[in-house]
Amino acid sequence: MKLILPNDINEARFLSEFWQKKPLLMPGALPEYRSPLTPDELAGLACDDDIESRLVLEKDGSRPWEARTGPFDEQDFASLPESHWTLLVQDVDKHIPEVAELLNPFRFLPDWRLDDIMISYAVDQGSVGPHIDDYDVFLVQARGKRRWMIHTRDVSEEDYIPGLDLRILPEFEAEYDWIMEPGDVLYLPPNVAHWGIAQDDECMTCSVGFRAPTFQEMAVAWCDELISTQVPKSRFRDGKLGVQTANAEILPDALERMRNELNQFLNTEPSHQERWFGRFITEPKAHLQVMPPDNHTNPDELYTLFKTDGLLERDGWSRMAFIRGHESEDFLYAGGEEYPLEKSHDGFIQWITGNRILKFSDAAPWITSRDCLNLLAVLFNDGHLTRHQERDES
Repeated sequence: MKLILPNDINEARFLSEFWQKKPLLMPGALPEYRSPLTPDELAGLACDDDIESRLVLEKDGSRPWEARTGPFDEQDFASLPESHWTLLVQDVDKHIPEVAELLNPFRFLPDWRLDDIMISYAVDQGSVGPHIDDYDVFLVQARGKRRWMIHTRDVSEEDYIPGLDLRILPEFEAEYDWIMEPGDVLYLPPNVAHWGIAQDDECMTCSVGFRAPTFQEMAVAWCDELISTQVPKSRFRDGKLGVQTANAEILPDALERMRNELNQFLNTEPSHQERWFGRFITEPKAHLQVMPPDNHTNPDELYTLFKTDGLLERDGWSRMAFIRGHESEDFLYAGGEEYPLEKSHDGFIQWITGNRILKFSDAAPWITSRDCLNLLAVLFNDGHLTRHQERDES
């Protein structure tokens, strides 16, 4: 499955002219794509305790634009009105491998930037209202039709209707107005106002969203890292003290001592921050932690298992990335953990992180290396890799 860009736009031109700059409608960009889930199957996922879901009722709820949080049950769906509601289910790619295949057309973008695939099902006129998102998204029409209205004017927090469950814009004058059908794709950069309205009772849209942590989140995580690794538990001490004439004054010597002490603890090598970022950006959501297998598998056992099965696959909940180190090691990151490996095995790390299905026939350049086999076993025992045939097809 490959993304068919319109006219003479190739991937490089898309990245330079459109990515995080302006929207792009791509009619027929995925001509064969249809949702692998039915509306009933999506509703079934929304009844699961481990899956994030919401129901949005524009009207006929307890208040305008009411947002209800799952898990739901059959009675919740049976009591819904005939129109103007939407079901949203997050991280469907983590639970349904067939849905995760929709990530492949967008892998010309960095894997570590991908967040999840959310699927929305809406009855006629169902919508989540006019709003903006803080991240990039590709909207793939997977079933039925949806009308999309777009404008690119600036929007501030003061523009939203106060007191609602959702951030809804009160007025929406569209610059673009499109009807999307199955196989059409719409790219939206961050902070572009949009409003999608279902045009029938069979509307399903897959939203391929990209991770965009706030700088506040990053700063908090980085400071936590420094506190745990750089800052000692010892206390501030005075230098040489003299008698003060104004005993409440903080003298320049004390201020300089404070600055010197903190700067000593907070300054760090660039590689420290880079390696922290690898762990930070691959951390999963709290409810999407991979589960290690019940039984430990040593490297030789894994070699036999891998050779016999012919395949290993990445767990759907596992996020992976890698960084080329400055010295003798490169670093693979999975689920917020770091796995170092000598630079001589650079191709091995690229292979693991670049493929969700690992074929034994492709492993020949590395599988005889003890270091590579050991790392493969560690990833298997940590739950990031699993046996392909053990996948739960339910």
